[in-house]
Amino acid sequence: MSLDTATIRRIASLARIRLEEEEVGRMQAELNGILGWIEQLQSVDTEGVEPMAGGGAVSLRMREDVVTDGGIPEQVLANAPDREGEYFGVPKVVE
Repeated sequence: MSLDTATIRRIASLARIRLEEEEVGRMQAELNGILGWIEQLQSVDTEGVEPMAGGGAVSLRMREDVVTDGGIPEQVLANAPDREGEYFGVPKVVE
């Protein structure tokens, strides 16, 4: 399959890409090259090959969902601009 210049201009219009006249030829060669690669892929024998949805069947390790306070308030608040006890200090915004 080969695309002519009119088709390239139509594709550019649909994609809302402004092509100058000197760019049409280069774009035609690039798109025809891409279509050539697709034709090569279509000629590959895939008989007996199952389709894949991803890189492989990977299952993540599950951990127990436990709420903790972290137990390290000094490290957490070390870079806080202001603190009030073991909490971040923030300016009052509602009067």
